[in-house]
Amino acid sequence: MIRLLLAEDQGMLRGALATLLGLEEDIEVVGEAAHGEEVLAVARKTRPDIALLDIEMPGKDGITTAVELREAVPDCRIVILTTFGRPQYLRRALEAGASAFLVKDSPARELAAAIRRVLAGEQVIDPALAAAALSAGPNPLSPREHDALAASAQCSTIGDIARRLNLSEGTVRNYLSAAIRKTSARNRIEAVRIAEQRGWL
Repeated sequence: MIRLLLAEDQGMLRGALATLLGLEEDIEVVGEAAHGEEVLAVARKTRPDIALLDIEMPGKDGITTAVELREAVPDCRIVILTTFGRPQYLRRALEAGASAFLVKDSPARELAAAIRRVLAGEQVIDPALAAAALSAGPNPLSPREHDALAASAQCSTIGDIARRLNLSEGTVRNYLSAAIRKTSARNRIEAVRIAEQRGWL
């Protein structure tokens, strides 16, 4: 019997998933959580084989939760379920140790099959997401260019970014100029958008 933990903030969807997966002869839903903060406590109590985590949850998102869950319950494999088929989420999920990354509109039968494959040691990734991630290519940004562009998404002025990163304004301009060039963007706002879409931020 596969012991499954469900983490999904929408109660109706969580209930539907629990019911559908509970109909499978070899899957038992042993715990449920409505947000990331609950997952670790439920996992420690129920010791699931697999945790099915929604990527968008209040408090801690599914990827942050996955990292913590891998440390707290190392034998538990992670399946990330998302509405948002974005390459950057896939990359972050795999870096966090997820064994599967699936979109929510997959049929319940496919989800159950993916859970079995993950338990058998396979990695399961939605084909369309995998293709999108590959087409995005490797991250061309240096660590400092990445930091400057990430800070640019949250700060309004060059001065704000410079203070946040403890750099001079001239250095920040240089990093942002390089990031804009590498993303083939027209300005830093567009560079942030492109980098996010391609999973570089």
